[in-house]
Amino acid sequence: MILFLCCMYPASAQESFRVLFWNTENLFDCKDDSLKNDNEFLPDATRHWTYFRYRDKIRNLAKGIIASGTENVPDLVGLCEVENDSCLIDLVKYSPLREAGYRYVMTDSPDQRGIDVALLYQRGSFKYLQHQSIRIPHQQLKKAPTRDILHVVGQVVSGDSLDVIVVHFPSRSGGKSKSESYRLLVAERLKQTIDSVMQVRQHPSIVVMGDFNDYPTDKSLKKVLCADGNVQNLMKGKKEGTYRYRGEWGIIDQFLVSRTLLDKNSRICTSLEKAQILRHPFLLMEDDKYGGDKPFRTYNGMKYLGGYSDHLPISLDLEISIRDDKDYYSE
Repeated sequence: MILFLCCMYPASAQESFRVLFWNTENLFDCKDDSLKNDNEFLPDATRHWTYFRYRDKIRNLAKGIIASGTENVPDLVGLCEVENDSCLIDLVKYSPLREAGYRYVMTDSPDQRGIDVALLYQRGSFKYLQHQSIRIPHQQLKKAPTRDILHVVGQVVSGDSLDVIVVHFPSRSGGKSKSESYRLLVAERLKQTIDSVMQVRQHPSIVVMGDFNDYPTDKSLKKVLCADGNVQNLMKGKKEGTYRYRGEWGIIDQFLVSRTLLDKNSRICTSLEKAQILRHPFLLMEDDKYGGDKPFRTYNGMKYLGGYSDHLPISLDLEISIRDDKDYYSE
């Protein structure tokens, strides 16, 4: 009698991992910081930024983040235009997000208005390892200081490292041509950071997210960050927008990923289709001037609207392979 022996190899499974980015539109507390220019966002200032308006803002952001998950809240949430640590404590501990158990890291930039970038993370799916704030050499252009670049390194459930970078490029104040050199400087510094990661990682898995204040076809993205093909812009070619200016939608909030993440055989992978702009109905309002819809923002000029943000959030789904034969991830 011939016996056929069946060798059982450990199976692998796919786990979805969602990344969210959102420009919060001035998440300021209502306390005066003598070292920063936060005077607009005080109770007795022209915006009348009271504690009650601040609490509504916190609840609105929490609602938007919760609604942007699938079965659970997003695993990572990048934020920009956050004033300080107190705002994040209120968001993750004293809002509807408190049940999610987010931890966070943020920059402490020299930006004159005091706004920073931050990353919320789920400890069950992203094991924090380290982070750094990368200062921009603004003196080269004789410009006012801008936001630091936030680089966070963590481990996902496959055991692989994931490098996450959150940015908020300088604004277009004064016009595109006048301000472009500053964004190009930040793009070059960001490119150096990406290149350094690629040199030390055997299979670099890099996600860059942020408000670039530039479009996918502008020089900072096309000529600097994505020129060599090592980094791909997942928002390029999307038909919708994240921000509306004078009736025109445009994409200034974007995801860039290392080319290795687009390899479907990688243990961490994604695709162009898995990056999307989230248009939850409650985040939109009718545009009475230009027609169509626009983001339901907190302020329109100095007029308080009580909305969410002047930007729409963007999300990216990663697929992570998990081997059943080994516990790659533990606290």
